[in-house]
Amino acid sequence: MAEHPTLPRRITLLDGRSVTLRPLSANDGMALYQFGCSLPDDDWHYLQSDLRSLDTTTRLVNARSAEHWRQLVAAADDGTIAAYASARTLPGRSSHVVTLQTIVTGGWRHVGLGTTVAHAIVAAGRALGGRKATVDMVDAQNDGRSIFARLGFIVEGTLVRHARGRDGRQYTILVMAAPLD
Repeated sequence: MAEHPTLPRRITLLDGRSVTLRPLSANDGMALYQFGCSLPDDDWHYLQSDLRSLDTTTRLVNARSAEHWRQLVAAADDGTIAAYASARTLPGRSSHVVTLQTIVTGGWRHVGLGTTVAHAIVAAGRALGGRKATVDMVDAQNDGRSIFARLGFIVEGTLVRHARGRDGRQYTILVMAAPLD
């Protein structure tokens, strides 16, 4: 796996706290699981991966070296994961497209971490050879929409009642995209 050329990187956030932005490592399984368990309950209604499952976090850690995938974390000095992001190339006719995901846990929001992680995962998608990036989110995620809009992403699609949350409710998904070349 080709590592991101500017990672690991120490980041000082708007509130003065610092994290290290780096690739997911073999030793991050339990910290990623604890990160998942720390996410606000509202996030659990519509996340694609169940990060509250040790099986899921173990699979993510085991896939850290996949050629078509980059996974990044922002870790505090004590090893706590404050944010997770991934970029994955799509197969076949869409192999020039990377799908992005960013998740920031509650106590680390609104301090610039989401924007920093979004910049880094877009760069990782570009390094994977992506010529276009997409990110999808529940339409109520205004902060995520704003972050990606500042990075040049536009809404390319609205999928009404496309996701069903763990609470049984249906949610509208926005698909945002941007060229990477």
